[in-house]
Amino acid sequence: MFESVKGMLEEHAELQQQLSDPAVYADQALARKLGRRSAQLNGIVEAYNRWKQLTEDLGAAREMAAEDPEFAAEVPGLETDLEAAQERLRRLLIPRDPDDARNVIIEVKGGEGGDEAALFAGDLLRMYARYAENRGWKTEIISATESDLGGYKDVSMAIKGSSNDPAEGVWARMKFEGGVHRVQRVPVTESQGRIHTSAAGVLVLPEVDEPEEVEIHQNDLKIDVYRSSGPGGQSVNTTDSAVRITHLPTGIVVAMQNEKSQIQNREAAMRVLRARLLAHQQEQIDAANSEARKSQIRTMDRSERIRTYNFPENRIADHRTGYKAYNLDAVMNGELEPVIQSAIEMDEEARLAALGEDH
Repeated sequence: MFESVKGMLEEHAELQQQLSDPAVYADQALARKLGRRSAQLNGIVEAYNRWKQLTEDLGAAREMAAEDPEFAAEVPGLETDLEAAQERLRRLLIPRDPDDARNVIIEVKGGEGGDEAALFAGDLLRMYARYAENRGWKTEIISATESDLGGYKDVSMAIKGSSNDPAEGVWARMKFEGGVHRVQRVPVTESQGRIHTSAAGVLVLPEVDEPEEVEIHQNDLKIDVYRSSGPGGQSVNTTDSAVRITHLPTGIVVAMQNEKSQIQNREAAMRVLRARLLAHQQEQIDAANSEARKSQIRTMDRSERIRTYNFPENRIADHRTGYKAYNLDAVMNGELEPVIQSAIEMDEEARLAALGEDH
């Protein structure tokens, strides 16, 4: 397992040398790429040095144990520490998702259930916004279609992180949120007090750092403009400021109408289109490498029911990981970390198992 560490130590030393050169920062995209890789390797280097030090300490303690009872007494504790350090290093050596350090665009759509589904979509958006705030991330609403009762028929929000470390990246945590989220509660529109079940679909896309990352040919785009409309379909703008962009080779369609100008709507639509095309490319790579796909629980599939939010019982349940807790009120207020952590741990176990099969 530790054979690959030597190459990483050499790569880390080389990166430090590159990052100390001011000329590197003339190319911001390159500097960001090198910084991310350096941050990822920092943890591995620290874990390796810790493992190496404990290995040497344990060897010395065992050597001296026969002559000195104090050294003999240290051996069990050092053995435990070494085992923990080895497990930490082993987990850090699991190949990471290349998109982990990226920011994301998260799309939430009300599903079955009409107004209640739209209200739940709004609740999910607030949950993600508060979770982002707890982690020191920034959020920005890109587009939103509100429902008559104050929820969202659909809404897109960008989430931007503050760390270069892929383990702390927005995508590293938020990628597990894609799928169908089911809610069970008494809707505000229900006069008889009956519990209803409705759902909202969530799609999480890794955001493109630089436009050049995703190649888009102008001839591949069909761009339509039209007048913006509000709840109920009434026109809210007298000019054709709304924009619909169709990427002809893939059939991906992005419509944007929240901004006042056609130029702003077009820029927002292109931002979302790039993210969807990046996700599309990754799906193709995953499909070509089915084993790698099996080792991950992340999904772009809105049809997979991943979680149930039961308000009468104050219960949250993740159907992929088996996580269950009775603190739904806290989760809806942004305390989502234990739920997400259960998905990260399950993904790591799957990756470890796949790694074992390869060796």
